[in-house]
Amino acid sequence: MFSNTVLRDILFFICKFAEEFNFLVMNLHKNKEMALRDYIMILALGGVLAVQAQEEPAAPVFRPPFDFPLTLSGNFGELRSNHFHGGVDFKTQGEVGKPVHCIADGYVSRVSVTPGGYGQAIYIIHPNGYTSVYGHVLKFAPAVAELVEEYQYEHETFAVDLEFEPHQISFKAGEIIALSGNEGYSFGPHLHMEIRRTDTGELIDPLQFYTDKIKDTTPPRASMIMLYPQRGAGVVEGSQRKKSIPVASLGQPVSAWGEIAAGIKAYDYMDGTHNNYGVRSVVLYVDTTEVFRSTVDGVLPEENRMINAWTDYEENVKRHNWVMRSQILPGSRLRMLQADDKGGVITIDEERDYHFRYELADLYGNKSTYRFVVRGRRQPIEEYHPQVRYYLAWNKGNVVQEPGMELVIPRGMLYEDVALNCQVVKDTAAISYEYQLHDEPVALQAGCTLMIGVRHLPVEDTSKYYVARKWGNRTGSAGGTYENGWMKTSIRELGTYTVAVDTLSPWVTPLNKAQWKTGRIQFKIGDAETGVKDYKVKIDGEFALFGFSSKNARLWMKHPERLKKGAAHKLELVVTDYCGNETREEYEF
Repeated sequence: MFSNTVLRDILFFICKFAEEFNFLVMNLHKNKEMALRDYIMILALGGVLAVQAQEEPAAPVFRPPFDFPLTLSGNFGELRSNHFHGGVDFKTQGEVGKPVHCIADGYVSRVSVTPGGYGQAIYIIHPNGYTSVYGHVLKFAPAVAELVEEYQYEHETFAVDLEFEPHQISFKAGEIIALSGNEGYSFGPHLHMEIRRTDTGELIDPLQFYTDKIKDTTPPRASMIMLYPQRGAGVVEGSQRKKSIPVASLGQPVSAWGEIAAGIKAYDYMDGTHNNYGVRSVVLYVDTTEVFRSTVDGVLPEENRMINAWTDYEENVKRHNWVMRSQILPGSRLRMLQADDKGGVITIDEERDYHFRYELADLYGNKSTYRFVVRGRRQPIEEYHPQVRYYLAWNKGNVVQEPGMELVIPRGMLYEDVALNCQVVKDTAAISYEYQLHDEPVALQAGCTLMIGVRHLPVEDTSKYYVARKWGNRTGSAGGTYENGWMKTSIRELGTYTVAVDTLSPWVTPLNKAQWKTGRIQFKIGDAETGVKDYKVKIDGEFALFGFSSKNARLWMKHPERLKKGAAHKLELVVTDYCGNETREEYEF
């Protein structure tokens, strides 16, 4: 098939040729010899244009980041909490310190160092219109590491986000840019690598450039089908609740009536590994008609959180199941999803068997098929009349106000309408009332402003207050600041919120003190309520660079070689949480 650009060029040629041919016919009687010559020239030119129009732009060529055989622990587009996996995870043979090679000529545009996320990452812009990103690395190439370290000591910070001038630091394809690691929010040695379109930031699948380097003959496999009766418009097995069907039970028909949608829980697999991966392509047919298709081949930054509009958010939060719904919710703008004019919703309005067929495929064309029957059986459908005070419309701005609380949800934050089950627990002795903003988890596309009134101030210092998010008996911090009797914060999920106070200082635990004299100085640090915001370490009155890992709360000295051996030292450590509580410790060694 031709791309839109190719079709445009061919159409242009046809129109232009018709115009020229008409002109020649009209003037043929004036100069037959010249007209024939021009006609032949136009035919020749047309042939060249047609061939050019059919030629797609050459695909970019990227060399592998490693010189050893490539295997994946994670693929592009895997379903993750609030985002798609934006790259591929290359295994590093269970070790750190493997040389990472630049996959094409380019220059360093950015370097970041964080306690979580990618840990240490390097970004390289290539002249072919793409940017490659390498995350969780242990060390940068010397030219990069020197500038990062210089910035860290000058600004007395471990966290770094540096941008570079074009060609300030350049690499050729194959040159070593870093050593692989396990830094940041990583739970095993590997290299996370992304390829982005430089102009739009769109993440694309890096595996498409390495299919000749990685063998895969294993198709995706499903484990469960989910059917979703539409509110007030459909039933499955006499109920308006969603129904899960294990793949082993697909041979038994399921009765339904009215409007329903489907979903599937499935993973992809690859040769020679025990990992599971995201499924690139899911297509749903009903009888012989395609009603839905997903193709996970590219994600724009603004689309990432819309994973919550595609997957069953409640199912994931409550039961840790990733179910891909074959339905496009009205507030979803995910380009990777395509459906019929009903958004993937199927109408069961005849008493007959409807034959459903799922086809799953990976990048290599390995496919699997799952069939099941939905038997149309006339059943009563209870009309939907929610008895709620707030009915939130997905295509409008919404404001929820209760005594001592206001939530503003701008347009574009909801993926579908929500009949809000809002309840207020009015404990007059508490710092604030407790607000249930819906009884089921609902994701919001971006932060929405929540304000909760503070009724009592048991602690005079208002910086010690924060908005608390409650899940049953668990409580976490949603941040916030105090303003004129209100706590104001931004939330990205409907749930239960209240105001709490944090006066507890962070905790500090020194590790392996016997080895401190060698420079192997380590701590565990943490905070019970709002979390660690900052830390600072000085040795003998001078700033000392310590790294911090949020995945295991470990703090360690980055450059032990700078410590003067055989001398007495004094170490000062200050750890601060998000409410300004501070812990100061001093050690001599």
